[in-house]
Amino acid sequence: MERKVRLIPFQVVEQVEKVNEVPKGVEMIQAQKIWDQTKGKGITVAILDTGCEITHPDLKERIVGGRNFTNDDGGNPDVYKDYNGHGTHVAGTIAAIQSNTGVVGVAPEANLLIIKVLDKNGSGQYEWIIDGINYAIEQKVDIISMSLGGPEDVPELHEAIQKAVTDNILVICAAGNEGDGNDSTDEFDYPGSYNEVISVGAIDLERRSSNFSNSNNEVDLVAPGEKILSTYLNGKYATLSGTSMATPHVSGAMALIKVLANTSFERNLTEPELYAQLIKRTVPLGNSPKLEGNGLVYLTVMDQLSEIFNQQFAAKERSL
Repeated sequence: MERKVRLIPFQVVEQVEKVNEVPKGVEMIQAQKIWDQTKGKGITVAILDTGCEITHPDLKERIVGGRNFTNDDGGNPDVYKDYNGHGTHVAGTIAAIQSNTGVVGVAPEANLLIIKVLDKNGSGQYEWIIDGINYAIEQKVDIISMSLGGPEDVPELHEAIQKAVTDNILVICAAGNEGDGNDSTDEFDYPGSYNEVISVGAIDLERRSSNFSNSNNEVDLVAPGEKILSTYLNGKYATLSGTSMATPHVSGAMALIKVLANTSFERNLTEPELYAQLIKRTVPLGNSPKLEGNGLVYLTVMDQLSEIFNQQFAAKERSL
């Protein structure tokens, strides 16, 4: 029997023809307030998913290439078209361009490498995922984003991820949507439950933990994952929900953080160092660590802490 990986289940809330807004999830993680410093230019994010609609007006400028590892289109490796919509939605959250129409992604100047490892039905073989990861490593990407998973812990998949991390590639994965809202029960999905990946849970737009979000001790942080507006098929837009939608918020955030951190330290940080820079930019929401890990990714938290410190220091100086 073929071993299968699938799209982590997601819900299409609605589709729309035209929009012109910054999605609420992008605002919630404070991405806009980083754009005067960087919009992710020079960072390449590999999206392992159902492909992408490469002609979408919000995405076509950001796509630098791709590869198909599925049986769609006769297995042609050069055709990585999205027939599902999921991969296109993920791509928009990461890097939709900033313009006067449509939506904008978290890192609107990051490059996207489209690696199609799930077919039009949202299903794929573990071998396709492994080959996709190895291809991303060969292409020397900065970040791998995977909103997919399966119940089986496959050693070869784990090894491919470990190789990517050894090569200082950040691997960001959805925690999974089998949650029951109870942090005392654990739900594991792979590759999201591997210690080497950055595992992303979901919250709603009111910062409440999503009932569907997996809880376990490998969840690293959370991001908006309910009613997320992004790019979709046929040049349209759609609102989707799932940890699949939370993951690209963190992938885009990591593109911004990598530029900021490397510039600040005047060298290329290692994967563990970059992970630490991400976790420094989280705020706890008061949920169990099994649900939210270190909390919500919040890109300006360092600036805000610095401002509070300076205000307190100035007040102390005045009192002397």
